[in-house]
Amino acid sequence: MTLLALGINHKTAPVSLRERVTFSPDTLGDALQSLHQQPLVQGGVVLSTCNRTELYLSVEQDDNALQQLVNWLCQYHKLSLDDLKKSLYWHQGIDAVNHLMRVSCGLDSLVLGEPQILGQVKKAFAESQERHKLNTELERLFHKSFSVAKRVRTETDIGSSAVSVAFAACSLARQIFESMSEVNVLLVGAGETIELVARYLREHQVKKMVIANRTRERAQVLADEVQAEAITLPEIDERLYKADIIISSTASPLPIIGKGMVERSLKARRNQPMLFIDIAVPRDIEPEVGKLSNVYLYTVDDLHAIIEHNLSQRKAAAVQAEDIVKQESLNFMEWMRSQSAVSSIRDYRSMADNIREELVEKTLIAIQQGADVESAVNDLSRKLTNRLIHAPTKSLQKAASSGDLEQLNLLRDSLGLDQC
Repeated sequence: MTLLALGINHKTAPVSLRERVTFSPDTLGDALQSLHQQPLVQGGVVLSTCNRTELYLSVEQDDNALQQLVNWLCQYHKLSLDDLKKSLYWHQGIDAVNHLMRVSCGLDSLVLGEPQILGQVKKAFAESQERHKLNTELERLFHKSFSVAKRVRTETDIGSSAVSVAFAACSLARQIFESMSEVNVLLVGAGETIELVARYLREHQVKKMVIANRTRERAQVLADEVQAEAITLPEIDERLYKADIIISSTASPLPIIGKGMVERSLKARRNQPMLFIDIAVPRDIEPEVGKLSNVYLYTVDDLHAIIEHNLSQRKAAAVQAEDIVKQESLNFMEWMRSQSAVSSIRDYRSMADNIREELVEKTLIAIQQGADVESAVNDLSRKLTNRLIHAPTKSLQKAASSGDLEQLNLLRDSLGLDQC
């Protein structure tokens, strides 16, 4: 068994490719079912966010395992290998362990140290565990990654400042509009990212905030918290013209806001500027919207510059966090290696118990048939000793006769001879 991680992220693939490889909540169950049916897969977790799609797997040790999984990913998303291979990365063994820990700690995020990713990793793990029982090693790896992320948050300043995609979106809006108290904002979606955006905007006292969601009930919960108005997605068309800033982040597989809708809104606004920030993958806003006059459209990939501005104070903490991750990865691999000995220890103990039971049974029969008890016990102990030392003795003789001093010393150490 070996651990494997493969996927694409914001560093290796543009949003146009990432949105084609994403697993939506509606399809995740089928995807996990299909993944676990692959011949070499012993367990797997699918992590799919706006910035990454990754598979974490325990697979049988086979040279073809990686290629089979890459083929599965291509076939599932109806992509050619040429579409994916330049953006795909993979890690095995300790590198896979290190990668998951870095992801969980926010060290591999678009925003260094952002805390949202840990919740997303936990959710991905829980969803996979709910549908398919994971093997011990993979389950232990995820729990270990969660504890490492907690340790990094506790022992370093990696999360000392409020830096995230949501914060970057709000920073962009504040740069374009001098006074947030004079703008109307439309938030599309009601997930975790939009919740963060709404709280940031509430702190800056925007003039009016409207939250649109597929279900009004979900939007209303957030709207009540931030003193906003809740509407449904179909109502966006008639309300869009009133919004100066539109920030969208849903799990919709198709765009929600199209070019025609924005054109009508601009006409109703008499071409007053509109800022669109689309932080969804797949995108919620048609790319053609950005070509319209008086429209400013930004995607998650456009937020890099803002995010970089807020990273300086986290870089020193990141160095310390990397050291923690490196050490914890080594500790986990040491545990993995110890697990490989468990089956051997179990087999050895079982063999010894079988020998003991066999000889005890023969001794009891002999005593019942009139044999001297003391002689029978001495015979039992002698035979038990001979049977137990037979295999080690042969190994010692073989190492000595072949002149393999390294193997001989290893056997002596294993048998505790140098401790006598």
